[in-house]
Amino acid sequence: MKITWLGHSAFRLDTAKASILIDPFLTHNPGFVGLDLKDATAGVTHILLTHGHGDHVGDTVRLANETGATVLANADLAAWLGSKGVSKLEMGNTGGTVAFDGFTATFTNALHSSAQITEDGVSHALGNANGLMLHIDDEPSLLHMGDTDIFSDMKLINELHQPDIGLVPIGDRFTMGGAVAALACQRFFEFQTAIPCHYGTFPIIDQTPEKFVAGMEGTKTKVETPKPGQSLEV
Repeated sequence: MKITWLGHSAFRLDTAKASILIDPFLTHNPGFVGLDLKDATAGVTHILLTHGHGDHVGDTVRLANETGATVLANADLAAWLGSKGVSKLEMGNTGGTVAFDGFTATFTNALHSSAQITEDGVSHALGNANGLMLHIDDEPSLLHMGDTDIFSDMKLINELHQPDIGLVPIGDRFTMGGAVAALACQRFFEFQTAIPCHYGTFPIIDQTPEKFVAGMEGTKTKVETPKPGQSLEV
C-alpha cells in the first residue's frame, strides 16, 4: 500500500484494488500549495470522510462528480452531499462497517464536532465526527482517527480492530496536541507505524510534529513525518 499525505488531514491510499482519498481538503489547503491536483486525484475510486467540517469535506463534491468516485460519509453528511449533487454515496454511522471491493471501512468514535456554515449563512448539523478504520485485503490495516481528543475507549478500538497504521491528529486547539496524541498511541494502540497530521496548516495550530515525535521516542512504533505530497510504501 502506498500512503501519500496531501497536507492537513488529507491522505491518498493506493491499494491493490482501490485508490482512496480521505478528507480531501486540497484546493484551499495551505499545505497542498505547489502540489498538482490532477496528479493527487487521478484514478480515485473512493472518497472517505471523517466528518463535515470544511477542512475535511474540502473538494469532495467536485471530485466526486469529476472522477465518479464513491463517497462514504456518516448518514447526515451523506444526505447533505446528496443535496449538493453527489450521486454515488454510501452512508453509515458510528460502529457500522461498509464493505467495498478490496477493503472495509468502519466508523469509529471521535471526540469532535461536525457542522458546516454554507454560503447561505446557515449552519448545517452534519452528524457525528468519526474516525475511519480500514481493513484492506492482504495489506496493513489503517486507522484515520479523524479530529479527536484522547479517550479511553481508544483501547477498545485497538482490541476490536488492531490497526497496523495510525493517522494521528496532533495540532492542538481543535484536536489533541502532540504530547497527548503520543500518550494515546502508547497507552491505547500498538501501531507499527504512526503518521501525524492536522498540523502546520493554519497559524493557530502547532506548526511542526516535534512534540509528537518527542513523545514517541523509545516506543516500538515507527513515526513517519512525510512532507505534503510525499508517499510512503507500507
